Amino acid sequence: AGARGVDSGSRPKVTFDDVAGIDDAEAELIEIVDFLRNPARYHKLGARIPRGVLLYGPPGTGKTLLARAVAGEADVAFFSMSASEFVEAIVGVGASRVRDLFRQAKEAAPSIIFIDELDAIGRSRSGNVSGLSGGHDEREQTLNQILTEMDGFEAGDDVIVLAATNRPDVLDPALLRPGRFDRRIAVQPPDRPGRVEILRIHTRSVPLAEDLDLERVAAATPGATGADLALIVNEAALFAARRRHERVQQEDFSDAIEKVMLGAERQVVMTEADRRRTAYHEAGHALVGMLTPGADPVRKVSIIPRGQALGVTLSTPETDRYTYQRHELLAKIDTALGGRAAERVVFGEISTGAESDIREVTRIARGMVSRWGMSEAVGPIAVADGNDGATLIPGLTPASPGLQELVDREARRIVEEAERRVTELLTRERQRLDALAAALLENETLEQEEAYKAAGLEPPAFDVEQEAKAGSSP
Repeated sequence: AGARGVDSGSRPKVTFDDVAGIDDAEAELIEIVDFLRNPARYHKLGARIPRGVLLYGPPGTGKTLLARAVAGEADVAFFSMSASEFVEAIVGVGASRVRDLFRQAKEAAPSIIFIDELDAIGRSRSGNVSGLSGGHDEREQTLNQILTEMDGFEAGDDVIVLAATNRPDVLDPALLRPGRFDRRIAVQPPDRPGRVEILRIHTRSVPLAEDLDLERVAAATPGATGADLALIVNEAALFAARRRHERVQQEDFSDAIEKVMLGAERQVVMTEADRRRTAYHEAGHALVGMLTPGADPVRKVSIIPRGQALGVTLSTPETDRYTYQRHELLAKIDTALGGRAAERVVFGEISTGAESDIREVTRIARGMVSRWGMSEAVGPIAVADGNDGATLIPGLTPASPGLQELVDREARRIVEEAERRVTELLTRERQRLDALAAALLENETLEQEEAYKAAGLEPPAFDVEQEAKAGSSP
């Protein structure tokens, strides 16, 4: 019984053994688990555990799983509900459900209340956060009821409220003040060692080939979340089943990574002219990446259509990256412009194939100017223009017309200089470009060593064990 959609007092079987790759968040929650197991020890000393714990981070990083693991480790009742389920067209229903949920949790104490997607009802009521306002009466009444219930906890109420959100920047300040959600825990995508542990958890029941290297799978998936890795494991198992493999092999995982990260292969019949243009476009991306210092190593080049793209060039860093220097960002811009520049060098004109490339270079160039202080003309200040995400910075007002014009001019200068630089490079290295495009036309897909060999270059050395150690260092 209870509010609709509530996971009413279940005791999850999930524990921290089922969670990997988010050790920092897990360590912060161990104290919560100990309090729920031994509340008397804390009450004796007059200590008060935080009533509200906010888990925030990108989608798929394991916030809900982590909340269930806390309840599972502590062996307490777990009440779960999505914030959007509180809100109804009938005013007052949401507040009633909140009261019902907290009443059940107090009766079953010690217990955990988990509210998923808190931003659905907890957005700022000031109306000044990213253009979002809190004018929905039912949502505001529901939010007020949550605040009231959290303030109404007595010293002996062994109830902890966990909440999850992907958008902590839009939450109402009243939710975050001391006494409410005053403990905030970031749940970020895992690093490489974390991805290895997550893969091991998801492959517990998957028969793997003896030569399968999960370290290499983790190295090929920088930025992947736990949900992404679970999907990759499942796709790899599906590939193995279709191919009548007894065990999941490395090639199954390679194809699964490509499908998840780049999109599924499409059966598109291209004219020979379009096929040749695509080959030169991808060869341009790849060759610029191979020859530009600071660019990510090229892992694979293909002219097989995937998703919305007619071809793909996959480049990933050797280790997980958290910061980038200016020359590395310029290398990203150069590599992205390589396809367009190759078309201009070879065919004398450009096509629509560079649409996504242009979006990417614009994003990076604007970020360099307006967010990361990498333009001498603008200087080390953050400029909110409504296009680059800087408006999410609290208290940052939109730029003046003059400053915005300067940002536009600087971003354009960075991109135009990069295009001239890349065009000169490909004109100078036309022989390598022709050789790489010819190899693509013949084979359609080139792995790393094949691509570098076709371009007459040595592939970068890659030591999985050494890189794994680098990825695990502080």
